[in-house]
Amino acid sequence: MLYHLFTYLDQFDIPGAGMFYYLSFRSMFTVITSLIISMIIGKRIIKLLQRKQIGESVRDLGLDGQSLKQGTPTMGGVIILASIIVPVLLFADLTNVYIILMLIATVWLGMIGFLDDYIKVFKKNKEGLRAKFKVVGQVGLGLIVGLTLFLSDDVMIRERIPVTEESFKEYRTEEMLVDDAGDLYVIREHKQPLTTIPFVKDNEFDYRWLVWFAGEHADRLVWIVFVLAVIFIVTAVSNGANLTDGLDGLATGSAAIIGTTLGILAWLSGNAIYSNYLSIMHIPESGELVIYAGAFVGATIGFLWYNSFPAQVFMGDTGSLSLGGIIAVFAVIIRKELLIPILCGIYLAESLSVLFQVSYFKRTKRKYGAGKRIFLMAPLHHHYQKCGYPEPKIVTRFWIVGILLAVISVVTLKIR
Repeated sequence: MLYHLFTYLDQFDIPGAGMFYYLSFRSMFTVITSLIISMIIGKRIIKLLQRKQIGESVRDLGLDGQSLKQGTPTMGGVIILASIIVPVLLFADLTNVYIILMLIATVWLGMIGFLDDYIKVFKKNKEGLRAKFKVVGQVGLGLIVGLTLFLSDDVMIRERIPVTEESFKEYRTEEMLVDDAGDLYVIREHKQPLTTIPFVKDNEFDYRWLVWFAGEHADRLVWIVFVLAVIFIVTAVSNGANLTDGLDGLATGSAAIIGTTLGILAWLSGNAIYSNYLSIMHIPESGELVIYAGAFVGATIGFLWYNSFPAQVFMGDTGSLSLGGIIAVFAVIIRKELLIPILCGIYLAESLSVLFQVSYFKRTKRKYGAGKRIFLMAPLHHHYQKCGYPEPKIVTRFWIVGILLAVISVVTLKIR
């Protein structure tokens, strides 16, 4: 809103109004604003949750310090959501299709998570929202994102195409440009189902490769495959974040690290100069997502003030499902979804630990009559608790691994 107000006022030559054209200026204020909002409303919401006796009901898993968490206010994810949405509405270009998609993802998954927490707390049902309804909601969001990226005329990829002797006659002279090496090239914007392959030179993965058998129908069929891929990514990452939310500050800090990295990638992808220098996909208007990333990082860091050990509030599914879904949608928009296994390696490890644990237990139970386990407990962070590591040490080390994975993700832009 402030962005649109000041861009309007700039035509009257009002001093300072033009600053809102700069992503760096707006992203800085977005981070500050989201931090302030989370700090201010956080304390009040925690007191409100305590008055309403909206506390966590902790199952007895035999973990050290577990009983101390009983009754800690939950549903604190509303602090994160409010601290994201308000700054984005203030500082972002609300006509940008990518910002609109991110706001939809935030509210959509926030509502699913809130409903899950509401059933757990107020209906005294520890299972919460049934898994099939959660999946339906996640699939619905995946459909919205995938179809929007397919149908919207505002979603384009800008490619730099070299002009060769064979293709010289295909282009008009006035549209040809010359690079520093003296070679001719043209710029083309088009809609393509492409994404980025890490560690590979000329690293564009075309989803058409998955439907090579379709022949002339590949251009239509490929978008169905793309939408299905988006649905899978949204569902997997949001559930991964949900599983990671088991120790004070773990999911929050991990999300802040991932959000910072995605903000850097969005800034580079949306900048014509840097995307050309790094030979990465240029996505026009995606730089506006830096504003959203700033709000996301500010909100998670602000929430960490209250969520760090010992936590004064838990985010609940209201926060964890939203954080994972936001990360997934953001990565898909900037065509970095194949980086998710690296960047979100913590989420992946947590998810795989549960998958392997359950599969191995069922398999050994069928075979031997008694189930065996790979880990002392799953998800993975509980395994380390069972090994005797203090909770803050586990969280800190997971953060360190998350930072390492984030650095590797950024380094993939140059190492190919």
